[in-house]
This record gives sequence, structure tokens and C-alpha cells, in this order.
Amino acid sequence: MQITTPDWVKHAVFYQIFPDRFARSKQPRKRLLKNASWEAWDDMPTLQGYKGGDLWGVMEQLDYLQDLGINAVYFTPIFQSASNHRYHTHDYYQVDPMLGGNPAFQELLDAAHKRNIKVVLDGVFNHSSRGFFFFNDVLENGPHSPWVDWFKIERWPVSPYNGEYPANYVGWAGNRALPVFNHDNPEVREYIMEIAEFWIKFGIDGWRLDVPFEIKTPGFWQEFRDRVKAINPEAYIVGEVWRDSREWLDGTQFDGVMNYLFAAPTIAFTTGDRVDITQVEDRSYDPYPPLFAKEYGEKIEYLLQLYPWEIQLTQLNLLASHDTARLISIAQGDKASVELATVLLLTFPGAPSIYYGDEVGLPGKLDPDSRRGFPMEAHWDVYVLKYHQKLIALRNKYPALRTGSYHILYAEGTVYVFARILGNEELIVAVNVGTSDANTSFEVTALQSQPSQLLYGETEIFWSEEAGKSKQLSLSLPARSASILGPID
Repeated sequence: MQITTPDWVKHAVFYQIFPDRFARSKQPRKRLLKNASWEAWDDMPTLQGYKGGDLWGVMEQLDYLQDLGINAVYFTPIFQSASNHRYHTHDYYQVDPMLGGNPAFQELLDAAHKRNIKVVLDGVFNHSSRGFFFFNDVLENGPHSPWVDWFKIERWPVSPYNGEYPANYVGWAGNRALPVFNHDNPEVREYIMEIAEFWIKFGIDGWRLDVPFEIKTPGFWQEFRDRVKAINPEAYIVGEVWRDSREWLDGTQFDGVMNYLFAAPTIAFTTGDRVDITQVEDRSYDPYPPLFAKEYGEKIEYLLQLYPWEIQLTQLNLLASHDTARLISIAQGDKASVELATVLLLTFPGAPSIYYGDEVGLPGKLDPDSRRGFPMEAHWDVYVLKYHQKLIALRNKYPALRTGSYHILYAEGTVYVFARILGNEELIVAVNVGTSDANTSFEVTALQSQPSQLLYGETEIFWSEEAGKSKQLSLSLPARSASILGPID
């Protein structure tokens, strides 16, 4: 079968926003909560506290995102909930009033689209919350509730709050706060399909799907795709799957997944033995032990062969998310690790995703610390912001960095070099993760030209070519550095 994916995603640079923590509106607004006791914005976040970020605040920062080069936003859940992360959904048709409700979201969506910025929402369809109205009816009426078969009730009585008693229903990951839907019930299935359709019609540009691998009802995700794409064929459907995702990336379900199979080896290569093991253990990805260039190249080649190329171009590539520690904290403050990884992220096939605050050096260990408030400008690391802007601008300028083929040219010791090629446009990316300068020389057969303009970094370049022999590229790479070479304008 021919696999089709949304074309715009291949050219997107995503920015992931955790709505409670990105921006609180500075303008007078018609708020439902006028005197809420928010946590102080710059205090360390807590598991249950709110900082009061809202969608109006995001709207006021669209110019900032546009200047950064962002053209797509992925929001963690925005629907009504009783948690600051909003993965405990109360009402799938109502944007949380703390964020400004449906009117604020409509205003934000219109403003984003005017700037050609796409908006993708987080769909939590495996489970609801114990505050979800239909489940609340079960709590009130027990076996007499008409909604009993919407959930996986095992026996009576159910106990949603008192941990001294068994919950007697299935909660996601054993959490009684998150009752799991019974997806084998056709009514549940139809309800979720209609939610997906409603927000696509509302104007969103796609869905990021929370723990979709938990839904095992045959045909569920195929129908989900068909229903969504019937309304908007260019809608993006991306799943949160941390491992080998071939089961879902066959062209009939998702357009891509959150690409932790890229994140893990990239962190292991660029960060090496600087990784703080306490920040990656018991995670669902493996950014440790350290990798040398050859091992990294092997993992990248394996990853690029795992899925069809059309899918590779719409993978959601990342280095961090709300579910992980931030890379600067994983790397124990080593800034070079983050820069090198960011170069690899923004030159890799697929859509890169920047976790809010990473572009200004915001640290954060595991949840809840990784969900800090976006820092005031006085606390930004301007160098980090500048290289993000430069790398994003290069990606937006050169189509080869977005959809060009990927060729490993050299991978030995601490030096990794690859090319991105699209037609006559050829770029070379070189990374030295070592603590010493590296001088390398190797034959290049994959390129027709000799990219010699230094677009990024400080590498010394020398091309040579003997009669009847292939081109030879010599690079002098400073320690812990990355460079990008491109065609001379």
C-alpha cells in the first residue's frame, strides 16, 4: 500500500508546551479565577500545585515563537481536569476554564493559524479520571449506573479514593485516579471517535495520542485515522510509543511516534559518561551507557531502516519532554552535551520538537522538576537561545535538512559525520564529542559537490581530489564541537 503522511509535518519545527507552566497572561482578561492562590512562578514546581499559565499567555508569546522559527505547537492536555498536567480528563469537550476555556483556545488557534503555526492537541483516550461525569455516575449509583460498561469494573463496591480498600476497577498503571475505558464497548469507541472529530472540525491540526499502545481493541486506531483524515487529510496523528513502533507505523494508524529511539542514542553519544544515572533509570528509553561514533551510527542506521521513509519524515524527534528530565540536568550541567545533541536533532529526518524552556537553558530533573515555569528573560541563557535560533533558521532555509536523504560519511572514535542530500543541495554535519581536538580525513563518494561554506561551528575544511580517485575531505574539529557545511551561496 502507498503510505501518505501530512506534508507540513516534514517541514515543521515543533515546540512542546505544558500550558500551566509556559506563560500567564499579562493582559486584563475575563477570568473565572481572579484571586487564585497560584504557586510562585519561579518556585520549584510541586506535583499538585498550579502556577496559573493560560492560553492567553501563550497567545501573547506567539511572536517569540515565530522569531525562534517555530511553526507548530504541541500542547500537553488542555481539557478540563483536576490536575496541573491535565492527563486526568474531566470533560473532553471543554478546555479547562483555568486556561481560558473554549473561547481562549479559539482565539489562540486563530492567532496561531494567521502566523502559519499549526496546533496539535494531546488526546488521553485510554483512560479518563474519577472526576469524569460518566464515571462519577458509577460512583453515585453503583451497578445501577447506565455507564457501568464504559469502564472495567471488577466487583463492588468500588473505592476511588480510599487506598485502604481495593479499587475494584482497572486504573491505568494501577492508579485508581485514572479509570480505564472499556474500548470493546461500541458506545465508548464511538464517543472517542466523535471527540477526535469534534476538535479537528474546531480547527486543530492533529492529535498526539497518550499511551495508545494500551488500547488493544482490534481496528480501533485504524478507524480513528479514517475518521480524522476524512475531515482533514493533512491532520497529524502521532503516538506516544517509546520503543519499536512498527506495529503502529504501517500507514493505517499513526503518521509517527515520539521518537525516543532517536533521543536515547543521541544523548548517550553526546553526553557520554556525564549522564546522571538517577535521571534516566527506570525510564522507558536508554540514554546510557555511552556510545562512540561507530555504535551511534549503527543505531541511527537501524532506526532509519525500521520504518518507511515517508514515516521517517513525520516522526516527532525530541531530546526531552514532560515525561523525562531535561537534557541539561541529565548531563549534569554540561552545556556542550546539549548543543551537540541539538545539532543532531535539528539536522535529522523528521520533525524536531523543542521542549519549552530548553531553548533558553532551563534545567529540570525528573517530574515535577522538569515542569518548571518558563523563566523570566533575565534568567535566559542567551548563547543557548542564539544557537537554537541559528540551527532552526538553517533547517528552515535548506530543504535538504528537512527531507533530504541521510548518508553517514564517517563514524570513528568520537567523530561522526553525515550528509543530507536533496537533488543538487548537499550539506555535511560533523560532530566531535571528544574532549580533545580531532583531525580526520576520509574519502567521500556520496556527494557530487564539495560543500565548503561553514554554516555553523568553527571547523577547518580541506578538500582534495587526485586524478582518477574519489574526493578526500579533511576536517579539523575542536573538542566538543559541531559544524555544518553547505553550498556556497
